[in-house]
Amino acid sequence: MIPRLLFILKQNETSYGGYGTSGGHLSSGLSNSVTFLVDMLTRHGVKAKMVIVPDNNSIDREVNSFKPTHVFIEAFWVVPEKFDVLKPLHRTVRWIVRNHSEIPFLSNEGIAIGWTIEYLKRGVEVMSNSLRAQEDLRAIAVAAGLPEQLVTFGPNFYPSPSPEHIGRPSRENARAIDIACFGAIRPLKNQLIQAIAAIALSDAVDMPVRFHINSSRVEGNASPVLKNIRELFAQTIRSELVEHDWLSHKDFLQLIGSMNIAMQVSFSETFNIVSADAMAGSVPLVVSPDIPWIGAYAHADPTSLHSIVGRMMMIWNESAQGSHVRIHQQRRDLSAYCRASEQVWTRRFAATFGSAHQGRMSLV
Repeated sequence: MIPRLLFILKQNETSYGGYGTSGGHLSSGLSNSVTFLVDMLTRHGVKAKMVIVPDNNSIDREVNSFKPTHVFIEAFWVVPEKFDVLKPLHRTVRWIVRNHSEIPFLSNEGIAIGWTIEYLKRGVEVMSNSLRAQEDLRAIAVAAGLPEQLVTFGPNFYPSPSPEHIGRPSRENARAIDIACFGAIRPLKNQLIQAIAAIALSDAVDMPVRFHINSSRVEGNASPVLKNIRELFAQTIRSELVEHDWLSHKDFLQLIGSMNIAMQVSFSETFNIVSADAMAGSVPLVVSPDIPWIGAYAHADPTSLHSIVGRMMMIWNESAQGSHVRIHQQRRDLSAYCRASEQVWTRRFAATFGSAHQGRMSLV
């Protein structure tokens, strides 16, 4: 039997790992990453589909329609008790809740740990997109006397970028340095120190900076973060804060591809699709070591202004050849990660139905 995988997202979800809508277009890292995963599995002959529902009362209808062997609930939004209703109705379905956050992010979700334990009690698999998160949740399962085998690993996948995305904005005759720090405003995204680093770079190279953010999604009690960033630039003489609405993925790729540097020096990440989008646009990255797929050449200490500015200075002062090498290294790093990710998913789902593979392997 060929596996039939149904991935279910909740509309207007705004919790960690969730998403929102903008201008009628579904637009989020979560929905984009699931789309990439579904497309990859489909290429391998797996029947896979993504649907978006308004609430958990719509799950039964979608399952009856698609007849899946596996149902993936994307992020923590289905109350555990709902599975007491769904499992008897669909006895052959394997239910999986996918976690897209590390423990530091989950600590801000008051339901995450309790619901994880309740899912496991009901035989619902909890799949993380990070090996570290899988290990942490397995420790919780063991402590609660629950089967750790139900805590599994299902990493992100990102497609190879289209040829038209190859390139980099020229520095010649540039009037300002465009620095991207996109994504939802959240405390653990660490955007304020990155804004200060951008201004410090401006002073160091004697050139204005335009610091680009998304300001239409403020989550996790992060309003003070955005307020501080705005006040910082309001008092800065020659650097500018540029605020963008949430965009469709196509439009976002065009925007981020116009940047000189992309920053994601976060305190906690599992994959970070914004960095992958920057890679697709051939934009050099400065990130924290928490982003698993990119090498140390792009890493900065998220608590050190000196470290972050140093990485940005290195990028800005690189020769054309050095920049070319950096961009291709970023692509090789993500490609290696995604090849391993593809193996994890295809070993379990593109092989014979019922395979015991749980997809545990090391990612480079």
